[in-house]
Amino acid sequence: MAGPAYAEKGFGSTDGETQQANAGKDGTVSVTVGGVVFDRSKNGSGDSAGALTSATSWAPPPCWYAPKYTPEQLQKAKEPVWEAGSTGYEWDAKQRDRYVNGKPYKDFNKDKAGEGYFWDSFVDEDFPPGWDACTKEPFWVDRGDPPPADIQNAVTPEILAELAYAEVRVPSTKVTLAPAAQTKVNLPTWAWLDAADFKPVSVTASVPVIGISATATAEPVSLRIEPGTKDAVTYPASGVCAIDNGRIGEPYAKGKANRTPPCGVRYLRSSGDGTYPLQATVTWRIQWTGTGGTGGDLPDGTFGATQNVTVQEIQAVNR
Repeated sequence: MAGPAYAEKGFGSTDGETQQANAGKDGTVSVTVGGVVFDRSKNGSGDSAGALTSATSWAPPPCWYAPKYTPEQLQKAKEPVWEAGSTGYEWDAKQRDRYVNGKPYKDFNKDKAGEGYFWDSFVDEDFPPGWDACTKEPFWVDRGDPPPADIQNAVTPEILAELAYAEVRVPSTKVTLAPAAQTKVNLPTWAWLDAADFKPVSVTASVPVIGISATATAEPVSLRIEPGTKDAVTYPASGVCAIDNGRIGEPYAKGKANRTPPCGVRYLRSSGDGTYPLQATVTWRIQWTGTGGTGGDLPDGTFGATQNVTVQEIQAVNR
């Protein structure tokens, strides 16, 4: 029996012959028929890039429905299963009634070839909770028509935006510190992120055969500094540094030693023989736009990294 297809990392795939995809070096994926396709050419990249964690309990759909088969392709997928007899006479008979004998489709809807597709389920290959909820048999949708109203998670621009969100990757949040190698007790440590690394990133998801798409764009809005110890003061006091002119925080330079950093930390106690695990977490605002003027907001996402900070006592010399 032809089961659900699994959404591979990079693009949706099918278990029939409805999709032929080619991935370019820039991360763009082109497709000829069927499935959900992701264009990651404007996504974050590099070994340190990572997926966002939603700031709420929201999660993208674990399964969804999209075009998968032409009439001929569904026939090619179904008939070998029936001929093998492994699924039992009763089930095979019901399947033949459904797709061959006009209850409701006759001869796999071949008289409507080119006018639509059989839709079927696709499943997130990570198998999150609810991955097995899309249990509808393949169903026909005429080109240009919406899927039946009782089909939950039938692909729409908003569903595509949610799937694109799950593919967004953002750069590392390792901050630049000054002093860099080690800091001193009660000495303000400046923290900032390079503006060049923190630009909006986006992923576009589309179903070319029915002409719908959506782009999810992540834009950095703030950085939270957690010093790794209660014996510290953050700047600002909330520990949340807002983005300003494309940069989070301000680079340290000579002449700023007596200034309070707009983003940073001041440790009140030495780290002794160890280090403090400073955690830097960036919050990204997610917005989406889709076919037909659709669009809106999705829950903010966060991505963080931890780096070790050595804090030493200031040594006084008595003369």
